[in-house]
Amino acid sequence: MLRTLLLHLNSVLNKKMNEEISKSMLKSHTSIVGLVCKDGVIVAADRRVTAGSIVMNKDEKKLKVINDKYIIATTGGAADALISEKLISAELRLLELRNKSRPNVKEAANLTGMMLYRNIRTPAMIPFIVGLLFAGVNEDGVCELYTIEPAGGVYRVKDYDANFSSGMPYILGFLERMYKKDLSVKEGIELAKECIKASTQRDSASGNGIDVYSITKDGVNQVVSEEILPQYK
Repeated sequence: MLRTLLLHLNSVLNKKMNEEISKSMLKSHTSIVGLVCKDGVIVAADRRVTAGSIVMNKDEKKLKVINDKYIIATTGGAADALISEKLISAELRLLELRNKSRPNVKEAANLTGMMLYRNIRTPAMIPFIVGLLFAGVNEDGVCELYTIEPAGGVYRVKDYDANFSSGMPYILGFLERMYKKDLSVKEGIELAKECIKASTQRDSASGNGIDVYSITKDGVNQVVSEEILPQYK
């Protein structure tokens, strides 16, 4: 009897969680994109923060440099994204100190996914829901990109992804036509800029600026920081 009750309760909780994630996926109010290149990885994001139909902030950085080897791009509620960035940075630093070595990109991405998994399945009034792109470079110079869904699933990206950002449909549609294998980092930078520009033309929750970072064997570097200004004629 108790087992049946627990299974029913778990089913109800999972249903509510899935409904909440489904409702939040295209309400994440941002545009992020990650591109896998032959000589590295590119990640980019816009800068707009909205509350409903109101633009609350025009200069929010949605790419967080964890250290000289890792960077994350976040999509979701602003407060949820900010607290996630802090927790991820702290946990990865603690892991590095405990092991006296830095985890590789796959290990770091999976630790991040486990944190999101535990959070959303821990009883709480409102668990935070955040999607992430996790990029980094390993000690051997190999760069990797992972997409981490709000429920904690971690998947290696072999070409491109925009996670569950509100600009995702426009970005993925654009990349279906424009992305090509063996893209160079230099080409990827320009393509990432065009992805964000394409999204801001149709997604009212995205805009105001573009930030692009490259991840290569030399580490994480910002390569684009542009403000998008309205033009009146």
